[in-house]
Amino acid sequence: MTAQQTPNGTAPDAPEPGYRIRALHTAATVTVYQAYGPEIGPAAARDGRFPAQWERDRMTWIKPSFLWMMYRCGWATKEGQETVLAVEIDRAGFAWALEHACLSGYRRGLHPDRATWQRRLKRAPARVQWDPERDLHLRPLPYRSLQLGLTGEAARRYADEWTVSITDVTPLVRRIHGHLRDGGTDAARLLLPDERPYPVAEGALAHLGG
Repeated sequence: MTAQQTPNGTAPDAPEPGYRIRALHTAATVTVYQAYGPEIGPAAARDGRFPAQWERDRMTWIKPSFLWMMYRCGWATKEGQETVLAVEIDRAGFAWALEHACLSGYRRGLHPDRATWQRRLKRAPARVQWDPERDLHLRPLPYRSLQLGLTGEAARRYADEWTVSITDVTPLVRRIHGHLRDGGTDAARLLLPDERPYPVAEGALAHLGG
């Protein structure tokens, strides 16, 4: 896999930048992925909203990259991550989270000093990590995709205001994984979500190192 390939193995029109949000999105929504155990996942998909036992005061991480979610949950085989949800959220809410987020790690040149970064991180209702994107076989690629951690106000807004729909995509996950186990790479690739560069205003990710 080279820097000139995308996660699904096709050649992009131009080289991928080192940091970019890639997502399935519409004019009004963006889709992110999470994986849960049987006590949360099925109920959320059935009702189209997170159930009362979903803890709104804890940090929750959302991932626009389907393949990064597969890397994290092991194609829905890891304990407590057996149900993969595609959560469609309001783009305005997503923009709010990015605007109010802090990079999860200190970066010289981006933050004035480590103490300032720590204060910002403590106050921020959202935080961002840039992790290596994954290819279809979950190998790391030389560019990074966003993970967004939500806590406090951001987590509550995510669960109760921003969420437009919740879909259980575990059957799709199993189909893709099955094709890969059988050597059907092309068939697996055709089933991947159509993730494209997510539009953000110029400079909107500067405080996040993007």
